[in-house]
Amino acid sequence: MNETILLDPTAENAPAQRARLPRPDTLHNKVVGLLDISKPRGNIFLDRIEEQLTALGIEVKRYSKPTFTRPAPTELKQRMAAEVDLLVEGLAD
Repeated sequence: MNETILLDPTAENAPAQRARLPRPDTLHNKVVGLLDISKPRGNIFLDRIEEQLTALGIEVKRYSKPTFTRPAPTELKQRMAAEVDLLVEGLAD
């Protein structure tokens, strides 16, 4: 069984359980989103990832949370879900 328990720090009393999505075989013809959660130096990590993906001809879209202390706004999550195939979230300190 390929099941993951996701723990949401805002509601750990009832963790979400859902199957993992399969990884794509390739990034060809995919749009990759990069989410900066607004922690210090996270943008440096994401800048490097963007450079590498762009060099491979992969389309990249950048997003940023207003603050790392709260979950991403619903509007931002919906926009990312509609615009990208995969998402990389940059954490740093």
